[in-house]
Amino acid sequence: MQRLSWDIQTPGYFEVDLVHHCGSSSHGEYVHTLQLVDVASGWSERVALLGRSYRVVEDGFRRILVRLPFPIRGLHPDNGSEFFNHHMARFWAAYPQIEISRSRPYHKNDNRFVEQKNRTLVRDYVGDIRLDTVAQTQALERLYQQLWLFNNCFQPCLRLCSKEALAATDDHPGRIRRHHTALTPWQRLCDADVLTPEQHDLLQTRIDITNPRTLHQQIQEQRVALFALSAKTSEDPENVFETLSQS
Repeated sequence: MQRLSWDIQTPGYFEVDLVHHCGSSSHGEYVHTLQLVDVASGWSERVALLGRSYRVVEDGFRRILVRLPFPIRGLHPDNGSEFFNHHMARFWAAYPQIEISRSRPYHKNDNRFVEQKNRTLVRDYVGDIRLDTVAQTQALERLYQQLWLFNNCFQPCLRLCSKEALAATDDHPGRIRRHHTALTPWQRLCDADVLTPEQHDLLQTRIDITNPRTLHQQIQEQRVALFALSAKTSEDPENVFETLSQS
């Protein structure tokens, strides 16, 4: 139980979170987004899951392990039961090289990088609508496959390089934060030299043949296709109880 340091220099230490797409009601089964954010490079991974049983969570991690171009050294989720149970403990036992830690209870800032990306890389694209069908899960996964390349290889982001404490005043909070030059997560991975030549050449070729403007248009089209799908119509549990009582 800890908080990952903000100045980790080696890629591979990921904050992990699960985003709920339940709309205004958490009743019934619905879609979740499993998101991982690398502290050092800003590289992010997302997969769409229908439900949050250990089988679908395990499947989500397997898909990420296959796609990720560099090794995972550590995973740092919150205290959710979807991450910490006997089934997932058995699954991660097959990966002894991965260090598993967790945040402190009621300290959301322990996972501040992934919590921030839950807004910018998930909610800003999907919103707060309810998603609870197989078709919506598949459409969301297609959207994430496009965002994977767009956000990791074409979107520069800042990274904190230093913090300086000062005396607090009415006009100044008492802390100065300085950032490195904005780079894409892909550029930071290349600078860190954690990719094999085969992985580097494969992804670099994909970047070279991709038009980011066309990719952005495809992302918007996929969002429209996702929003055109309807969620299942489910009765509110309170209304169901009232109906059963009257009958």
